[in-house]
Amino acid sequence: MGNVKVGMNLEATRHHDKPFVWGLDRAAEIGFEYVEPMVHFGRELMSEAGYYHTWSLFDDPMKLRRLCEDRGLKISGLQAHGPLGRPDRHGEYLKLAIRFAAECGAPVVNTDEGIKAPWTTEAEDWVLIRYTLQEAAFIAEERGIKIGLECHAQYSKTPEGLEKLYNIVKSPCIGFNLDTGNAYLAGQDPYKWFEQVVDRSVHLHAKDISVQHSDEERGKVAGTPVGCGCGDGIIDWKRMVEIAKKCPNDLVFSVECGSIPEAKRSYEHLIKLV
Repeated sequence: MGNVKVGMNLEATRHHDKPFVWGLDRAAEIGFEYVEPMVHFGRELMSEAGYYHTWSLFDDPMKLRRLCEDRGLKISGLQAHGPLGRPDRHGEYLKLAIRFAAECGAPVVNTDEGIKAPWTTEAEDWVLIRYTLQEAAFIAEERGIKIGLECHAQYSKTPEGLEKLYNIVKSPCIGFNLDTGNAYLAGQDPYKWFEQVVDRSVHLHAKDISVQHSDEERGKVAGTPVGCGCGDGIIDWKRMVEIAKKCPNDLVFSVECGSIPEAKRSYEHLIKLV
């Protein structure tokens, strides 16, 4: 317990315009033990044509599992983000992702409250969030899947807001997937925040932020798609690993960067610390 594993979020392949399996091959070549795929609902042109890194929830989860196992990879979680406050957008997608996770061998499904509808009040948003998250929790509890709540949007950009999101539904399947880069860019202290949630963490997005990125956006945004390579930016990863040792379960640090070279540097930096 409290061991840190290193994984690669397949966002690292997004700008390479390559298919899903290409990303698995690169992760295995670098030496990652885990990968975190992003799943999408239905069909879309770019991934079907082999130019994008996501996996359709309409495809066979067992095929995804075999593709990973054939390369010596495990799945740390599924990236299934969407607006919890918009059940019409995220309700069925999130529930299907949880069912899919149970078959493909992913112990965690990561999500957040997403960008709110422009016409709802904050009070209405929390009712809608509770509805979507409770429906998802019913599915997750039956299958032993954890839901990782991430700091990423208007309500979860502060420790108080993320705690409210966590507490709005009482379920043993709900935990935290802290994103270090999002926390930092939102103007928060990522180490203090991790200390507050480490005992309930189920996954972690290892996102570093460059000095230039920090200068341009810190305190102005709630999050960012990807960061720089771990060790290239401002996050103290040795400190993050030390905090993670307090977790009652093992944690995967899923590297969320923008390219395969950055993923390689991230692996080389983190593997020395864990």
